[in-house]
Amino acid sequence: MNAYNTLTREQEKKLNALESWHRALENSVLRMNCPDAYHEELLRQADEMDRQHLVSWEEHRDLRKEADQAYLQAVAGCDSFAKRE
Repeated sequence: MNAYNTLTREQEKKLNALESWHRALENSVLRMNCPDAYHEELLRQADEMDRQHLVSWEEHRDLRKEADQAYLQAVAGCDSFAKRE
């Protein structure tokens, strides 16, 4: 048995929440068609992870900053998310 392959329930919950947040970040249809709803969803998910104590305050701050940057790009009409990868 490899202990490094075993995640705690809390770690698994955090990884799932972060994966969901990144899927929302990559949602180009919502990002370009409705930037406000896109931004609200990213912030909602980040705040929920914070509420559940899944992320540190630094991680929460960074998620919100990334959401703000993606929103600003979207309202500027740039779909630069794909270019950042």
